[in-house]
Amino acid sequence: MKIFLLAVACCFILIGCGSGTETDTGKNEEIGGLSGKVRLDGSSTVFPISEAVAEEFSTIEPRIRVTVGVSGTGGGFKKFLAGETDINDASRSIKPSEQEKAVAAGIDYIEIPVAYDGLSVIVNLKNDWVDYLTVAELNAIWQPGSTVKTWADVREGWPAKEIRLYGPGTDSGTFDYFTKAINGEEQASRADFTASEDDNVLVQGISGDRYSLGYFGFAYYVENRDKLKIVPIDGAGGAIAPSIETINNGTYAPLSRPIFIYVNPASLDDPAVARFVEFYIEQAGALSQEVGYVALPESVYTGVRQRIANRTSGTAYGENPTVKKLTGR
Repeated sequence: MKIFLLAVACCFILIGCGSGTETDTGKNEEIGGLSGKVRLDGSSTVFPISEAVAEEFSTIEPRIRVTVGVSGTGGGFKKFLAGETDINDASRSIKPSEQEKAVAAGIDYIEIPVAYDGLSVIVNLKNDWVDYLTVAELNAIWQPGSTVKTWADVREGWPAKEIRLYGPGTDSGTFDYFTKAINGEEQASRADFTASEDDNVLVQGISGDRYSLGYFGFAYYVENRDKLKIVPIDGAGGAIAPSIETINNGTYAPLSRPIFIYVNPASLDDPAVARFVEFYIEQAGALSQEVGYVALPESVYTGVRQRIANRTSGTAYGENPTVKKLTGR
């Protein structure tokens, strides 16, 4: 009888412990906050900012899974307009052709500028002859049908060595911006260059080739300044190198630009996406500077928050603008 009573008592103790464990687990699940997933893709130029935001976000919302892909601005818009992503990273504003596809697909978008970038022209660290390049010289090098083959073809006295060119792929917003700023038309470029949507591939190529020349976003130069040389550009106002100051005040021209994220308003109905976008705007200024870009004026971030709160869709920076441009330069 004593053994029987002892066994019964043990059962009650175990049941009590089991009930306590289930209650604790329920409380632990509530600690994690929101859960869900957020899908970003697009520009390799904007990727460092989005990646930094996603990493910081995971520390406060660990149960929300954020994926950040790199398909180039154009490739990212294809996924975004197919409804495959919530957010598109873009190093240029949306094109009229993409606006038309958005209408046809019934996909809306909120355009959100997040930082300034100074598209940077880069040569090998051992290049000791290039002190600056003019816009006209860049045009001579990169225009369709260019006859420039060697450095000596660019400027007298430079080495008669073949220039090996590196640049973003044709799906890249950086490619679109550079070709329009330098050659007068988006996508207008010579074709005989090493192209990649991954800027790290371009960094590796230029850093390993003394006679190379290429271009990509300022953040990738900052990250690799120990193995690359940046080239000042003379856009008719004297040779100016990109820096936090010259990009922000607009004197680095014509290769300064805003960079963006595009958000599907329908995705904001998901609390996980809405929380991530809110956090992105809160952190964009500080984190963009950490990875080598230039923060926008606070008035622009204030305008962005209002645009999100009102679900104001459309573009202010692209061709055929549909909304008022946010304050800023």
